[in-house]
Amino acid sequence: MKNSQLTSSVFIFIILYFVSWGSSSSIFDINTPTTEDFISCIKSNSNNDTTISQLILTPTNSSFEPVWEARVNNLKFIQPTTPRPSIIATPTDETQVQTILLCTKKLGYELRTRSGGHDFEGLSYTALAPFVMLDLVNMRQIDVNVTTRTAWIQTGALLGELYYAISQKTNTLYFPAGMCITVGIGGYLSGGGYGNLVRKYGLAADHALDIRFIDVNGNILDRKSMGEDLFWALRGGGGGSFGIILAWKVGLVPVPEIVTVFQKNVTLEQNGTNIFYKYQYVAPRIDRDLTMRVQIFSELIGNTTTKTIRMLFEGLYYLGRMDALLSLLDKRFPELNITRVFCDEMTMVQSSLVLGEPSFASSTPTSMLANRTGIVKPWNSKQKSDYVRTPIPKSGLRKIWKKMFENDMTEMIITYTFGGKMTEYSDTAIPYPHRAGVLYQMLKGVGFMNQTSDKTPVSLRRIEWLRSFDKVLEPYVSKNPREAYLNYNDLDLGVGSDTYAEASVWGERYWKRANFKRLIRIKAIVDPENFFRHPQSIPVFSTSVSDI
Repeated sequence: MKNSQLTSSVFIFIILYFVSWGSSSSIFDINTPTTEDFISCIKSNSNNDTTISQLILTPTNSSFEPVWEARVNNLKFIQPTTPRPSIIATPTDETQVQTILLCTKKLGYELRTRSGGHDFEGLSYTALAPFVMLDLVNMRQIDVNVTTRTAWIQTGALLGELYYAISQKTNTLYFPAGMCITVGIGGYLSGGGYGNLVRKYGLAADHALDIRFIDVNGNILDRKSMGEDLFWALRGGGGGSFGIILAWKVGLVPVPEIVTVFQKNVTLEQNGTNIFYKYQYVAPRIDRDLTMRVQIFSELIGNTTTKTIRMLFEGLYYLGRMDALLSLLDKRFPELNITRVFCDEMTMVQSSLVLGEPSFASSTPTSMLANRTGIVKPWNSKQKSDYVRTPIPKSGLRKIWKKMFENDMTEMIITYTFGGKMTEYSDTAIPYPHRAGVLYQMLKGVGFMNQTSDKTPVSLRRIEWLRSFDKVLEPYVSKNPREAYLNYNDLDLGVGSDTYAEASVWGERYWKRANFKRLIRIKAIVDPENFFRHPQSIPVFSTSVSDI
């Protein structure tokens, strides 16, 4: 695998997207490149122009829209008003990626690279300028080496495909990655990446060993040739700011043949507030072989019109057997009252189905993990993230429940417990800085399931509720900065990048100050003209970061 070929005015913008930017004529007497120009460039710079031209899609191709929609995983973006690419490129090897990059730059397009299409703000498949979408769907080879406990994974592979590939070789090795099995490995690892083994093994990016990468000049680099600064930046700084990640080499971790999963629902009427309060003290400090998360929703009590809060407590016990888990929880967290009826023993790969997003029964064939067409798209929502470093008092929890009751039961909160191995890393080990002292990460959002778009009056009320909910949480989450997770990107945090003062408003929330400044210095060297950019990419300044 390692060696394989692996603005203009608003009016112009409207012309570009809704009259067809790729048409061969323009009402303006300017040298606007066309899709024909792009295809001609591809052919003249390719050894096999017939093959590569077949991998270039324009809006006139019948498959253009289906290919674009295939991995738009947040359904709110599948709207006629969402800007589409001018061109979709679906390469099958590394030399084709080089050619696509060359022609994109030559003709003045912007570039967006899509791995799994899971970024919350759609930045890998939308843009406010004419752009080429580099869709790596055809580059998803996975080579697992049990002897060396490593795997090479092309960027287009999904987490579920990786889990399944490992399980076909061994049931005692795994990769400590995320819960959502349709997430692409490229964006996931370049944002840091946490998962059900985060307390045992840390982040997925902590286990990245090598990268194959194309820089802005079209050079293919690996860890040795790129140097440790860029290798550091790509493991949590967001690959889309620096170039094109082609493949990752990762280290696999040992796992037992059997693990135990538990799931239990608790409501406010079942002492839910006190149980969650205790969870905040116990879960981040308990044996690192146990990871817990809590999904929190508002719902009606039975057939009444009275609302309650339901909390789904879920856990993965890495050491294996049920008896050991029950003994641990009985000693450290008896209030949750976990008994055998809430537990199930299974293989690690089965746990990725049960605790995945979407989730499946443990009896589901593990091949479902690699079934791209059989899994429902997970989101139609607006989401935000936070980190909690101090337990929220019961009075604060009651304020949170009260605020949730003001919404229409389309909200969701998920807390992911940290601690354990995460406490052993410094904030600057990789760009992802949310380590020691974090009790849990919080994801919260609202859905638009029964709406035609996120712009309807009902949807807009839900978004406004989420933003007001964010303010309710402010006293209880991290401060200076109020931390946020890059892989849960949120344009509400800001998009300004003309000065460090502007960019720091959102950049320091994702990376903290020291890491953000280091990322800016690396960006200035690797991509000084800022070709690889999006609304929250690492900025380039005329002033040296050391002078800021």
